[in-house]
Amino acid sequence: MKEALTHRSYLNENPSWRFSHNERLEFLGDAVLELVVTEILYSKYPNYDEGKLTSFRAALVNYQMLAEISKNIELENALLLSKGESKDMGRARDVILANAIESLIGAIYLDGGYESAKNFIERFIMAKLENVVEQGLYRDAKSELQEKTQATKKITPIYRVISEEGPDHKKIFTVGVHLGDKLIATGQGMSKQDAEVDAAKKALQELQK
Repeated sequence: MKEALTHRSYLNENPSWRFSHNERLEFLGDAVLELVVTEILYSKYPNYDEGKLTSFRAALVNYQMLAEISKNIELENALLLSKGESKDMGRARDVILANAIESLIGAIYLDGGYESAKNFIERFIMAKLENVVEQGLYRDAKSELQEKTQATKKITPIYRVISEEGPDHKKIFTVGVHLGDKLIATGQGMSKQDAEVDAAKKALQELQK
């Protein structure tokens, strides 16, 4: 469990720490999380197609949701970070918190097996499902934005990458969504797709003002 809570940055300041950082456990936990959520959604909604189920899953396992859950269970208080990372309270911190949830799931899976990991995921992550469905957090923001702008402005949104930050395995993308030559909103994510969705959501909010 110590490994699951050890961020890479902590090792830079504490080279004698006898545990490794949590990125291998995060890799494992990410796969376990996706499988468990997929299995539960598949069983719970037998009449929904794979597109709808994929939207539900994406809303449950994106880094913003996982970071929120991490804060709810006060996981950040147990994380071992460098002094610099400890002070960062922005989006980068949310990514670290989301990754920590995944590494914790990986550790639970190794220690207790699939059912233990599934119990944790059901208790803390699937508990958000009702909120996701009721608030429509699963809706495809990019499609919604395109439908709206084509209907009202006869323009198709264009997405452009503004920046890429971080190492290859932990990149954070910043993407801008444009209507014609005008930048409407920017979004960030751990993939270009996630950043585009974030930008589309913010653009929809801007257009409602």
